[in-house]
Amino acid sequence: MSTPTVALGAKQRTPLRPARVLLHVFLVVTSLAWLGPLLWAVFAALRPYSETSNKGYVSWPDKLSFDNFTNAFKQSDMMHYFGNTLLIAVPAVLLTLLLSSMVAFYVSRFDFRLNVFLLLVFTAGNLLPQQVIITPLYRMYLLIDLPGITVSGKLYDSALGLVLIHVAFQSGFCAFVLSNYMRSLPHELTEAALVDGASVWRLYWQIVLPLCKPAMAALATLLSIWIYNDFFWAIVLISTGENMPITSALNNLSGQYFTDPNLVAAGALLTAIPTLIVYFVLQRQFVSGLTLGANKG
Repeated sequence: MSTPTVALGAKQRTPLRPARVLLHVFLVVTSLAWLGPLLWAVFAALRPYSETSNKGYVSWPDKLSFDNFTNAFKQSDMMHYFGNTLLIAVPAVLLTLLLSSMVAFYVSRFDFRLNVFLLLVFTAGNLLPQQVIITPLYRMYLLIDLPGITVSGKLYDSALGLVLIHVAFQSGFCAFVLSNYMRSLPHELTEAALVDGASVWRLYWQIVLPLCKPAMAALATLLSIWIYNDFFWAIVLISTGENMPITSALNNLSGQYFTDPNLVAAGALLTAIPTLIVYFVLQRQFVSGLTLGANKG
């Protein structure tokens, strides 16, 4: 008499529920909504303007080429503006991480009466709308003379001015994130180092800061993207066209009486490449930094 046998490793298929179907439909529609404008910009950048002006943008292309990308790169002098952006973004990111990590270390590892208040002061700076301080900040930048330090001789119209304003506005958020992460580190590490005679600087630089690499990498990715994509402060605090960052270089692709939308689309896609490179290089650290503490009770 034989008995039915069940093959090992056979998996039972879960029933397809309506809620799960709706979830996948929502995710697909949301993904297409986000990718749609980007794919449309790529499609427009690959077509010549003469073709789209005759047939319209919603039409089958006769010719696809990278001529718009080449022309946008040359006409906007993109390498020069990439250099301006690096001159602003790299020091701003490094200074922000350094200063905010110092503040986070102090408020998370030392107990004093104004501990929480100091952290709230730094965090509250992010709640202030940037547009509110345009006029006083603009006048202050014009009054600060820096002869021999900046090309303009003032803090206004200089890369240093943009670096300082980015550091001022981004330090609060970074200090808040890093302080929360540093509070999760075991206090026994710093206590043992203090018993061994380690100084405060050594505690910060050699013990606590190396343990914060995932959080620092996540913040570095966000800061690089935010500062690179900044357009507001560059327009307010920079007047000379040659000193502007890459986000302002797209203005060179627009004429006084005529603008080629396909050329502008190609230029916008070229300016987005560095942010994608930063994300893919730091992707693993960025994801691990975002999921820190997700499994803690």
